[in-house]
Amino acid sequence: MFIKRIGIDLGTTYTLVHLLKRGIVINEPSVVAISTNDKKILAVGNEAKEMLGRTPDTIIALRPLKDGVIADYKTTEAMLRYFINKALGGMRLFRPEVMVAVPAGISSTERRAVIEATIAAGAKAAYIIKEPVAAAIGADIPIGSASGHMIIDIGGGTSEMAVISLGGIVTSLSVRIGGNKFDTAIIEYVRKKYNLAIGERTAEEIKISIGSALHLDNKLSTTICGRDMITGLPKSITVTSSDVTNAIQSELEAIINAGKKVLYETPPELSADIMGKGIILSGGGALLRNIDQLLARVLGVPVYIADEALLCVAKGTGIALDNLDSYKRSILATR
Repeated sequence: MFIKRIGIDLGTTYTLVHLLKRGIVINEPSVVAISTNDKKILAVGNEAKEMLGRTPDTIIALRPLKDGVIADYKTTEAMLRYFINKALGGMRLFRPEVMVAVPAGISSTERRAVIEATIAAGAKAAYIIKEPVAAAIGADIPIGSASGHMIIDIGGGTSEMAVISLGGIVTSLSVRIGGNKFDTAIIEYVRKKYNLAIGERTAEEIKISIGSALHLDNKLSTTICGRDMITGLPKSITVTSSDVTNAIQSELEAIINAGKKVLYETPPELSADIMGKGIILSGGGALLRNIDQLLARVLGVPVYIADEALLCVAKGTGIALDNLDSYKRSILATR
């Protein structure tokens, strides 16, 4: 078979690419560096992320996706082309078929933009699948069964929650809150409490190294550097896991409220299934310490973190693309 099939988790923070029989071949930041003089793409992915917050006037490093959707069409197209070419490598005779995962709450205009950007980036055919469905497939949930399964996928730009039965979404909600909003909340909290200005990368490092959804008995701490807001000079301070927990409270609350709403709208028979099986948690946000315990405590339903939670959506796109007939009810649009 000469036609290559590529599954892409086009995330606000990271883009993951899945190739059949090879698994995840790319996991790089969704960042593009552009020259302001001639609009030329200078770097994509890991190399571009290194430039975030460190560029001179002649270069801008930006994320072309915002809250899970395309904010900059041309840059997204260039980024997709780079990732498709990198995944396939070398010379090729045939254009690939590409499936892209998108937020469940995406509008038809936003969906069309993803399809057009994928075709323009070199795809022979573009398919769209909703993120919670892709995450469920990647987490090995038997979505085709006549039984209710609930998944919560917390990504960089959005948190997707859905109840799936018989291969389709019964009830779902997509909130534009994810890891990026956690980072912004941490930046704001550190600025207010410590009068210290820090960047996105530092905030992300704090979240990963000491972040927790619940207050820890044995606090974790880390030393960070930034710019003193009063003197304007460089300064280092120590922040604790409790600082992070306090900083992200309102974001966690929004995710919890969305989960409650989805459960409230779920038919009683499926609610019983979910109570028995529990909720599966996927996405990068699932790796935040104790987030499963927090959700289980507030929602009153057992919560389990999927194996390789970060890779579920990308794996799901690859599996769905290879079994198009089996998952045709779950695929949104083709071209």
